[in-house]
Amino acid sequence: MAVAGLSPSYTKTNLQSSQISFLSNRLYNNRRCAFRQFPPARRTAISCSVAPNQVKSPVAVQDEDPKNKSECYGVFCLTYDLKAEEETKSWKKLINIAVSGAAGMISNHLLFKLASGEVFGPDQPIALKLLGSERSFQALEGVAMELEDSLFPLLREVSIGIDPYDVFQDVEWALLIGAKPRGPGMERADLLDINGQIFAEQGKALNAVASRNVKVIVVGNPCNTNALICMKNAPNIPAKNFHALTRLDENRAKCQLALKAGVFYDKVSNVTIWGNHSTTQVPDFLNARINGLRVKEVIKDHKWLEEEFTEKVQKRGGVLIQKWGRSSAASTSVSIVDAIRSLVTPTPKGDWFSSGVYTNGNPYGIAEDIVFSMPCRSKGDGDYEFVKDVIFDDYLLKRINKTEAELLAEKRCVAHLTGEGIAFCDLPEDTMLPGEM
Repeated sequence: MAVAGLSPSYTKTNLQSSQISFLSNRLYNNRRCAFRQFPPARRTAISCSVAPNQVKSPVAVQDEDPKNKSECYGVFCLTYDLKAEEETKSWKKLINIAVSGAAGMISNHLLFKLASGEVFGPDQPIALKLLGSERSFQALEGVAMELEDSLFPLLREVSIGIDPYDVFQDVEWALLIGAKPRGPGMERADLLDINGQIFAEQGKALNAVASRNVKVIVVGNPCNTNALICMKNAPNIPAKNFHALTRLDENRAKCQLALKAGVFYDKVSNVTIWGNHSTTQVPDFLNARINGLRVKEVIKDHKWLEEEFTEKVQKRGGVLIQKWGRSSAASTSVSIVDAIRSLVTPTPKGDWFSSGVYTNGNPYGIAEDIVFSMPCRSKGDGDYEFVKDVIFDDYLLKRINKTEAELLAEKRCVAHLTGEGIAFCDLPEDTMLPGEM
């Protein structure tokens, strides 16, 4: 597929001040730019000439049919200079953020939160690098149009493409949302293999071209094992930098505890989701607190905690799909924001947050070399440490062991994608994730 004669693998557009853009085959104020098709082995960027009194960019020359000329789209023909703009002198250095599945519903909520400054702060300019597929490339252009029309001052650049080796160039954050949904008759093992191949390729691309300290948050399901696959294919990036998103599960647990206790959710703290983002996940009420008190001291109905509470959190996504007719895109995007903030702002004293992280060196006795959701704390520098002041009882340990067994089985099922030999699938049961169908 070709867009404006440019290979669809990547399109990069610089913008001025508060706007962003993408290339299109439209006419804007009679400003035109010419370009030529390069051989597949070469990557190209398209720039456009503008009026003589404006900043000029180099112009590529078209050797083929002039009917195939591309047209500039508004401010995409222009360049910007952060250093030259008075209002930006107090801003931080621009950061590059990649988002895969950028034309999907989750991204449709998330991208505008990122661009507004809600996530990284009101003085942090960003460049968004949006990864899609050939089929979604026109939708990516539509996303870029909406971002342009929103006039976000902090959004200085948008790039769109279908090749992760181009899109992930120099990124400092990679939010990997895109994944294939589970189709009719598809076994969970098949889903692990199909999506695992996507994340193996993205891991290789990150390893090749991303910042050496890139932070990676995997959202596409099955996210724990996809994060492991991605990490194993990126050996030059610290394993600690890979996260599987379990923050939505934590948020759901806080909501249910608040409802039962009759308090607002800001009174609920120290909630942990242990294990896999599946129906074997373990929402931990033993260590959670309400108004500083242990949950079991506030909610006396311990049977409710062990049965109804746990099941509600595990199956909340499926119930939402039944009610709403679609998956929880908006709340997922909010949880991605929460997950990022937990890493870039210091954790409140005494509290912690949940994230699916690499288990090597964990203090809980959980099997090493898997990605497992555990309690973490951060100093706000993008890094984290394991929480040590947690307690366990037989109920909690039994359920942790079950979700651990599931993740170990998933790991065996994708051994061919992690460089660990021949895959062998012996999944204990088909714990379908909400939204997989």
